[in-house]
Amino acid sequence: MSQQSDLFYSTKERITLTSPTELDQASGYLWNKKMLLQVNCAGYVKSQYMQHDASKYSYGPNIEAKTFMMPEQEFYAHHPGRFFYIKEENKDSLISIPFAPVKSQLESFEFSVGQNDICWRIKHGGLKYKISLQLAKEDVVELWSLKIINQTNKVKKINVYPYFSIGYMSWMNQSASFSSELNGIIASSIAPYQKTEDYYKQKDFKDLTFLLSNKKIDSYCAQLAAFEGTNGLHNPEALKQEILNNDSANYQTPAAILHHHIEINPKKETQLNYLFGPAKDIEDVKQFKRFYFEQNETASSKLKFDAFKTASMTGPDVLQIETPDPDFDRFVNQWLPRQVYYHGRVNRMTSDPQTRNYLQDNLGMCYLDSNATRHALVKALSQQFRSGAMPDGILLNPKAELKYINQIPHTDHCVWLPLLLEVYLDEMNDYQLLEEKIPYADCSDRHTVREHIERSIIWLVNARDERGLSYIEQGDWCDPMNMVGVKGIGVSSWLSVATAYSLNVWAKICRQSGKEDKAEDLIEKAQEINKAVNDYCWIDGWYARGITDNGRVFGTSDDEEGKIYLNPQSWAMLSGAADSVKMNQLLEAIEANLETPDGVMMLAPSYTQMVEDIGRITQKFPGVAENGSVYNHAAAFYAYSLYQQNYSDKAFRVLRTMIPDGSNIERRGQLPLFVPNYYRGAYHQLPEVAGRSSQLINTGTTAWYYRCVIENLCGLKGSQGDLLVNPQLPSHWNIMQVTRRFKEATFNMQVERDENVVSQQVYLDNKLLDTAKVTNIQPGKEYQLRVLIPIVNENKFV
Repeated sequence: MSQQSDLFYSTKERITLTSPTELDQASGYLWNKKMLLQVNCAGYVKSQYMQHDASKYSYGPNIEAKTFMMPEQEFYAHHPGRFFYIKEENKDSLISIPFAPVKSQLESFEFSVGQNDICWRIKHGGLKYKISLQLAKEDVVELWSLKIINQTNKVKKINVYPYFSIGYMSWMNQSASFSSELNGIIASSIAPYQKTEDYYKQKDFKDLTFLLSNKKIDSYCAQLAAFEGTNGLHNPEALKQEILNNDSANYQTPAAILHHHIEINPKKETQLNYLFGPAKDIEDVKQFKRFYFEQNETASSKLKFDAFKTASMTGPDVLQIETPDPDFDRFVNQWLPRQVYYHGRVNRMTSDPQTRNYLQDNLGMCYLDSNATRHALVKALSQQFRSGAMPDGILLNPKAELKYINQIPHTDHCVWLPLLLEVYLDEMNDYQLLEEKIPYADCSDRHTVREHIERSIIWLVNARDERGLSYIEQGDWCDPMNMVGVKGIGVSSWLSVATAYSLNVWAKICRQSGKEDKAEDLIEKAQEINKAVNDYCWIDGWYARGITDNGRVFGTSDDEEGKIYLNPQSWAMLSGAADSVKMNQLLEAIEANLETPDGVMMLAPSYTQMVEDIGRITQKFPGVAENGSVYNHAAAFYAYSLYQQNYSDKAFRVLRTMIPDGSNIERRGQLPLFVPNYYRGAYHQLPEVAGRSSQLINTGTTAWYYRCVIENLCGLKGSQGDLLVNPQLPSHWNIMQVTRRFKEATFNMQVERDENVVSQQVYLDNKLLDTAKVTNIQPGKEYQLRVLIPIVNENKFV
C-alpha cells in the first residue's frame, strides 16, 4: 500500500503536495511551547498562542467568540492568512503566492511539510519562489522568508506585496500604522471586556500585532478596506497602482501590507525576511527586531535568519520500525510521535484541558517523556476533591478558569487515573510514586497517591444506581450525550464497563505493589459491575449504550437511529463483561453495522433529529463528530481492545485505515501528516461526503494509537522494570524490525515468521529465553532480540 500519487509524495523527512486545488483543505502544523499554527496549502492559517489562555493575533473579519479549534473549518477570502502578491513591472498580470487570494494558475506548485518548517516551491513567469515558515524556539513569533530566483537571462523588475491579515481585533479600540523606525506595521487594540475586574486580568495582554521586514519598504497599507477597495482580495484596488497610498487604520479593520520594488539580475536571487506575531508594547517589538534582524546582520556570516528554527518538537526518538508497509513506517516513525508530543507538551493550547483529555494525552507522553507524565498525574490529583471526584478540567496556571465544557458535570474522569498510572508504572517501575503525599483541591490534608486513587475508585463504585450501573449525569467520555441522565437517574453502559476495567487495572497495580487482599476486593467489585451490564444492557447481540432518566434502554435494534454504539462493545471486551460467545456476537454486529472503507463508525445509523432523552449528540450533523463519524479516538479504543484479545489482523486494519494513502487521499482531503479527530461517517446515509477529514489535529487518538503500536503491534511492553516481548504482526507480514528505547537501554528486535516453529520463540543475544521477558535491564546497554513466530494463513477473526 503506497502513499505516493500524482498529488503528493513522501520522503523520510517531508510530505509534499503538488497541487493547490485538488486537495484544497490540506494543511500542516507547526508549534512550540507557546503557539500553534495550522497552515493550509493555499496560505490560509489558523493560529493561536498562550498568554493566560488561548489567544489570537490574526483574526477573522468579524469579532470572534473565544472557542476551541473547530473541525472542517472552511477557508474563505477573508480567512486569516499569509500571502504575497507579485506584480511584474509594466505588466498587468497579478499573481499571489502560495496560491490565495488571487488563485491564478501557476506553472508549478509544491507545498512541503517537514518536522520544523513548512515551505512552498513555486515557478511562474521565469521566476522561482521559495516561501519558508518557521516558528521561533521560545518566542511567539512567525519567521517567514521569501526567496526569489530569476531563472531567465533578463533583469526582472517586480513588485512584491506581502499581505498578512490582521482582521477585526476589537470593537473597543483598534488601529494600525507604519513605523519607519521598526520598518513594519504595528496594529494596536484593546481586548474587549465588560466586567471591571477583567481590566486587571487583561491589562498585560499582548494586544499589538506586528509585521516587520528586514528590507526597506517602498510603500505600505495598514487598512484592509483601503487596500481591497471594491474589487475584492483577488484583485485589490490598491494594486492598480504600483505604489501603495500609505493608509493607516483608525478604527477601521487593520491589515499588514508592505511593498518592495525589486530588481533581480539574470540567474541571481534575493531574499526577504519577515517577523509576524503579537507583542505587549513597542519595546517588545523592538526586542524582536534587534534579536532576529539587527543581531543577524552584525553577527558572523554563519548566523543567518534561517538558523532561527524551532526547538525539536518531535520528542525523543524512542521507536523506529521497518515493516513491509513503508508508508505505515513513515507515519509511525516520523509523524505520530510528533502529534503525541504536541498533545502532551502543550495540552492542546488551553489552560484548562478537560481532565479526560489531560490524562489520556499524558498517557501517550509517557513513552516520550515519562517525567512529564508523572508531573501531570500529580497535578491532576492535587486538584481532586476529598470525596474522590475529579474536576471536569485541570487548571494549568493560577489565572486559568474552567470554561466551556468544563462547567458541565461529567462522570468519567476518575476512570482515567488508573489507566494513566498503569502505563507510567509499566514504563518507569516507579512504585514509590504511590506513597508520595499530595493535597486535595478542597482541603489542606495531604494523602498518598495510593489513597487519592482509592478515593477515586470508591467514588466510581458509589456513583451507581440500585442495578449497579454507573450514573451518566450530563455526559461521560461522550460529552454531548448531555440529556441521558440530566435528572440524575440515567445510566451509561460504557461508563459501567469502563469502571470495571479501571477497577481491574487498579487491582493489577495493587497486586504488583503488595496489596493482594485489596486486589481481590477490586476484582470482585468489577465482576459485580460486569454482571449488572450483562443483566440490563446485553440486548440483540450487542451492548446497549445506556438507560435514560425515563427508563428507556437505547442503542438497540429497537432504535431507528443510534442502534449500536462502538464504545460499549470495545470496553466490554476490556472489562471482561463479554465472554467468548458475546464477543463473537458483538464483533459480528460491529462488522455488519459500523465498519466502512473509511474506518469503524462510532455509532449507526447517525441521528437526523433531536432525541430529547439523549441530547446534543443527536443534533450534530449526521456523520460528524460523535454523531456517527469514524471518530478515531473511539476507533483507537477498539483497536486496543482487539489486540488484548489477539485479534491482531482486525486491530491492525483499524489502525491502518486511520492513515490517508494514495487510494483515498482525494476522498479524505488530508495529507498523511496526522490522525484527525474524525473522518465523516454516516457511510450508508451520506456516502458522497463519507470519509472526509475533520482536519482537526486535537484528538485523544494519538496516545492510544502509539500505545497499540508499541505495546501490541511491536509487543514491547514494560512490566515492573522488565520488558515483555510479544509482537502481534498482521498475518500478511512475515518480518518486522524494531528499535525501541526503554529504561535508557536500546532494544533492536528482528521478528520473522518461521515454518518450523509452532509458538513464539524469543532469543536475546542469540540465547533462547525461557520466558518472553528481558530482565535486569542495564541503562545504556544495547540488546539484540530475535523473535520467531509461526506462519499463519489467517489470523483470528479477519
